[in-house]
Amino acid sequence: MNRKNSFIQVKETDLWDMLVIGGGATGLGIAVDAANRGFKVLLLEKHDFAKGTSSRSTKLVHGGVRYLAQGNIKLVVEALRERGFLLKNAPHLTRVQQFIIPAYSHWQKWFYGVGLTVYDMLSNKLSLGKPKILGKKSMIKAMPSIEKKNLKGGISYMDGQFDDSRLAIALAQTASDLGASILNYSSVVNLLKENNKVIGVEALDEITGKTYHIKSKSVINATGVFVDQIIEMDENETPAMVMPSQGVHLVVDKKFFPGTGALMIPKTTDGRVLFALPWHDAVVIGTTDTALNMISEEPVALEEEIEFILLNFNQYNEIKIAREDILSVFAGLRPLVKTSNTGSTAFASRDHTIIVSKSNLITITGGKWTTYRKMAKDAVNNASFVGKLAVVKCATRNLKLHGFSENIKYGDHLSSYGSDREKILELISNQPALAEKIHPLFNYTKAEVVWAVENEMAMLVEDFLARRSRMLFLNAHAALESAPLVAEIMAKELGRDENWQIEQVQEFSELAKGYLAKV
Repeated sequence: MNRKNSFIQVKETDLWDMLVIGGGATGLGIAVDAANRGFKVLLLEKHDFAKGTSSRSTKLVHGGVRYLAQGNIKLVVEALRERGFLLKNAPHLTRVQQFIIPAYSHWQKWFYGVGLTVYDMLSNKLSLGKPKILGKKSMIKAMPSIEKKNLKGGISYMDGQFDDSRLAIALAQTASDLGASILNYSSVVNLLKENNKVIGVEALDEITGKTYHIKSKSVINATGVFVDQIIEMDENETPAMVMPSQGVHLVVDKKFFPGTGALMIPKTTDGRVLFALPWHDAVVIGTTDTALNMISEEPVALEEEIEFILLNFNQYNEIKIAREDILSVFAGLRPLVKTSNTGSTAFASRDHTIIVSKSNLITITGGKWTTYRKMAKDAVNNASFVGKLAVVKCATRNLKLHGFSENIKYGDHLSSYGSDREKILELISNQPALAEKIHPLFNYTKAEVVWAVENEMAMLVEDFLARRSRMLFLNAHAALESAPLVAEIMAKELGRDENWQIEQVQEFSELAKGYLAKV
């Protein structure tokens, strides 16, 4: 995956089959599917891959237990099926995780037990294991810090967990491996039209300032919460398609929630579920569902959202968490499809929607990470029709993603690179100095910074500290302390000067403030 080579392809290609705007889960999935069908595809991302919502999820590959309670059987069945495919196709970035719902009455134990049995049955042949009823002793053994007053036991079930932004990078690499051209820091500033039909885009290279006129048989708007901005380029005064909803997560040290199981709190004060799950030797707790009128590229957690998570989690955990215990806090925006319902966004549909405008602009939004492959399939099918392309069936159900390996050593921090792990170790073998950690609290090494620049299109300090590694999301203070060293290494690899390093550290420091829980 090479940015320079992709720009060469842009200059040399007169007409693309598909042009994808947006480098999040959906856009990258579309690029993979289209390239796998043999189409000539180009993807443009304004910032970095998974810069927005796609790096800020609850880290779950799941059907959605609460969607079952809401009666959305179709979405649950679809998501459970996609969960099974993803676990098989990217074992280096996903894993099966035990989840436990505590029960404080015998009625709760059986009620949740029946619901989770149905949930498992809907997964059919892709079941991860039947749910189990736990007695009080088994419950405490699995979750030592669980609130024990009136505890009757719990229900254990299996679901999926993943590293979202690392999966996004794997998708970008997979698309590139299949022949797609992938570009980050390339924004679409205008749509090109002929006879009132979209025939391409005017794109800006955010790094060099150069503009490009790019023609394509079909253009897909997959920009998540920002789809309305692209739609406005097509048709002014079009009603908004998305109603954004903010989800916030807190990250704390695993000492506050020992054990290997993940907690699911079945009902919070706003009717949502709340999760606390082990992730990268820390614990992620979330999420919220707050309707917003404004969208931003760097959403910030509201005070009441942080307090909401602390309040609800502490009711179920004997080891109480205070503001000063939070290592990082991150917020993401869900691109929920706008409806006439003005109620809570917690109950808004998570289904995806595709709209083809009069000008043939294809827009896809909604959905969730787990169903990215199905969303991509539907979008490519539509784009094939619009672009009058050859009819080629989707074949991504069993497509192994870049880095696929059957010999994953979970617990090894390099396991997320899959088969690329050996190449990073080879890099260290050739240059032993690259084995040095970039921060004493983490295992991330200098070699990974070099690898991210050379092979994963990392362009800014933020790209590495937030998404190639997950340090900003795991410990914002540690990420801040690591920024100067990362800037120095990246500057050498990118051919940047000292002023660039200073600017990058300043920009990252400003960004990281939004991830600190102010005490």
